[in-house]
Amino acid sequence: MLLPFGVLLACIAVMPLAFGDFWAGHYKKVVIGLGATSVLYYLLALGAGMRMLHVAGDYISFIVFIGSLFVVSGGIHIRVKGAAKPSVNCLFLLIGAILANLAGTTGASMLLIRPWIRMNKYRFTNYHTAFFIFIVSNVGGCLTPIGDPPLFLGYLKGVPFWWITARCVPAWTVAVFCLVALFYAIDRHNFMQAPRKVREAETWEETWKIDGLLSLPFLGTILAAVFIKHPPGLREAIMALAAFVSYRATSKPVHEANHFTFGPIKEIAWLFAGIFATMVPALDFIELHAGKLGIREPMQFYWVSGALSSVLDNAPTYLTFAAAAFGLKHLSLNNARNVASFLTLDGRYITAVSLGSVFFGAMTYIGNGPNLMVKAIADHAKVHTPDFFTYLFKYSVIILLPVLILISTLFFSKWRVF
Repeated sequence: MLLPFGVLLACIAVMPLAFGDFWAGHYKKVVIGLGATSVLYYLLALGAGMRMLHVAGDYISFIVFIGSLFVVSGGIHIRVKGAAKPSVNCLFLLIGAILANLAGTTGASMLLIRPWIRMNKYRFTNYHTAFFIFIVSNVGGCLTPIGDPPLFLGYLKGVPFWWITARCVPAWTVAVFCLVALFYAIDRHNFMQAPRKVREAETWEETWKIDGLLSLPFLGTILAAVFIKHPPGLREAIMALAAFVSYRATSKPVHEANHFTFGPIKEIAWLFAGIFATMVPALDFIELHAGKLGIREPMQFYWVSGALSSVLDNAPTYLTFAAAAFGLKHLSLNNARNVASFLTLDGRYITAVSLGSVFFGAMTYIGNGPNLMVKAIADHAKVHTPDFFTYLFKYSVIILLPVLILISTLFFSKWRVF
């Protein structure tokens, strides 16, 4: 039953590249077929309907959250006149990394990807997409529970709001600094290779203007609703209502300036429906056998939770390995007193799972929800985006992975300095 998940991942990776026209016309059928296989197995063979019902609830919460942010951010147009030098691009990415902790990686990505494309319209390349996903859509959001869903789940389990901030600031600083520095080196080279006319256009004389400020309160409403736990469904209802009112209140010129359509979010909704359904056997297998994997040290938790977060939804992966870490001390993640005791005893375990779940989400397009949405918006804007394998092997493995190795060495190895 792990096979449907593997097949779906292979389809997402290979089909758009090898059979683009077929995939565009039939991907929904593939998603439904593979997803139904897992769902029917749990319903008919295992009699575990409640398990699938719980997953369906998680999916609805997920898609309502990212969908509402997509709609509201589509009503905010950041107008950029001019083009950006490499130094300005770096500043923009740093701002995005900070904003990711205040608006979430999804909110920051949806708000900033369109101006990012416009700023670099004369020389937008694959690495502009990759580094935006690395920094804004993933690594930047590890400082607060708002930043990324795994951290929010930890907060709901009793991890104090600012505890993760205090623990992750050093790793966040190292990772973001390294990625921005690498981006500057590549972008500087690209800038110097551009035609003289383009380089002369690259000047810090841009004028910035935000249209659609009316949508900002709706964005705040969605982020505030994240913290609503009871009654069930109220949080999603508030988010959906905020998105609906924002969409109706946004003027047509703002939507046209953003080239706003529902195409990207529809595609993401279908793909993640299949991912959520087919990943259930994989997650259940990991949970049942986590104790047999021999994972006992913080570095091991960092790498294993990270590796699985690259291809699985990082939120349940976080919970699985956080629970496994608590089990090492015979404590329960579902007990508030146990959580407080464990964090006092050795917080490196939860720090390792947190950083692994958030940072490694950038390794593939399916590692985190915003990744595919950024790619979809960039594709819709007809700018360069790397295919699945190019993103993985040319950017993630060569650029991001060494940074992740550095983080593990500095923070979790026997040579750690923090």
